[in-house]
Amino acid sequence: MLRFLTAGESHGKGLIGIIEGMPSGLTISKEFINHELKRRQQGYGRGGRMKIESDEVEFLSGIRWGKTLGSPITLFIKNRDWQNWEKAMNDDPAFDASIPPVTKPRPGHADLPGIIKYNHSDIRNVLERSSARETAMRVAIGALAKQFLKEFNIQIGSFVIKIGSAGLDVSTFKLNEKDLIKFSKMADSSSVRCPFSDIEKEMIKVIDKAMKTGDSVGGGFLVFATNVPIGLGSYVHWDRKLDGIIAGAMMSIQAIKAVEIGDGVKLGNEFGSKLMDEIFYKKKFFRKTNHMGGIEGGMSNGMPIIVKATMKPIPTLRKPLKSVDIFTKETVEATYERSDICAVPSASIIGESVLAWCIAQAFLEKFGGDSIAEIRASYDFYQNTLK
Repeated sequence: MLRFLTAGESHGKGLIGIIEGMPSGLTISKEFINHELKRRQQGYGRGGRMKIESDEVEFLSGIRWGKTLGSPITLFIKNRDWQNWEKAMNDDPAFDASIPPVTKPRPGHADLPGIIKYNHSDIRNVLERSSARETAMRVAIGALAKQFLKEFNIQIGSFVIKIGSAGLDVSTFKLNEKDLIKFSKMADSSSVRCPFSDIEKEMIKVIDKAMKTGDSVGGGFLVFATNVPIGLGSYVHWDRKLDGIIAGAMMSIQAIKAVEIGDGVKLGNEFGSKLMDEIFYKKKFFRKTNHMGGIEGGMSNGMPIIVKATMKPIPTLRKPLKSVDIFTKETVEATYERSDICAVPSASIIGESVLAWCIAQAFLEKFGGDSIAEIRASYDFYQNTLK
C-alpha cells in the first residue's frame, strides 16, 4: 500500500515526509523534485516568505545511487526562516515565558477550532502546523509520484482558470490530451499560471486591487492526468471510487473549498442527452467528449482525468477582520501573520502533486508489485488484454 506522512511546523527547523510502499528500482531525480518545489514558490501575489525560502529536498533514507530501494523514503526540506524563529519555536522550555502568545484568531483559519480541540492557550501552536507551508513537502512527495507515473507515460499538468472575478469557462472547451498538455506548458510561463494572455491581464488587475486594499483573493485551477489506463479505482465499494479519493485529497489542500470532476456543477444544468460521453470504437474504445472528466462509476475510463478546484481567499489580511481575544473575550482585530495576497497559482502546482499521488496509489492497487519490473509486467499484460 502506498501512503505518506508529513511533519513539521511553518517556522520550525524543517519539513519531513515519509513515503511507504514506493516500489524498488524507480529512478529518482532530485533536480526534478527541486524544480517542482520552485514552481510552487512562484506566482504573482505571493508574500515575503518566498523571498526567504529556496526549497531543496534532502533524502534521509530509501534511495541509493539514485534509485528507490523499496524501503521507506524519508525526505527533508530545511526552513531557512528558522533562524529568525529559533526562540519562538524552540523545544527548550526555557524560552516559554519570554514569548508572548498569539491570542487573536483569524476568521476563516484553523485558529479558533484548533485551540479549542487541542486545549491550547497560544494560537501559534495551531497556526504553525495548519499553515500551507506544509504543502512544500506534499509537492516533493508528489514529485516522486510523478516520476513513478512517467514510467508508464502518464502525465500530470495544470493551469489557473479563475482569480476573483477574472476567469474563463473551460467547459466550453474540448479539452483533449494535446490541448491540456499545451495549456499546462503555456501556463508555466505565466505569472498567474493562466495560458491565455488576455485573461492573465485581468487576473493581475484583480490581484493588484487586493494588494492596494489590504485584502486577499481566491480563485480556481484545473489539474489533469493523461494516458491513464481504463479501470483504476472501483465501483464495488464507496472508499475505492477514484473520484471520491481524488476529491477528498484535493479538499485536504489548505484553503480548497470546492472540487469538481469534469464539468462538475454544470452537469446539473443540462439534459443527459447533451452531457453523456458517447462511446465509439476504432481499434479501441474512445469518446469524442469528456464531460465526465475521465471517470465513470468510480473508475478511470481512458479519457484524461480532469479535476477543477476552488480556493477561498487567504484568511490572513493586512486589513484584519473583527475577532475576539481568546483570554479577554473583547472584540479585537485578528492577528496578522506575513502572508500571500493570492496563492492560486501555487495551489495549482500542489493540485498536480495531489492528483499524481492519487493516480499512483490507484495504479499500484491495480498493477501492484514490489519492484518496477514486476509492476511493468503486470501493466503490459493488462494492456495486451485490451487489444
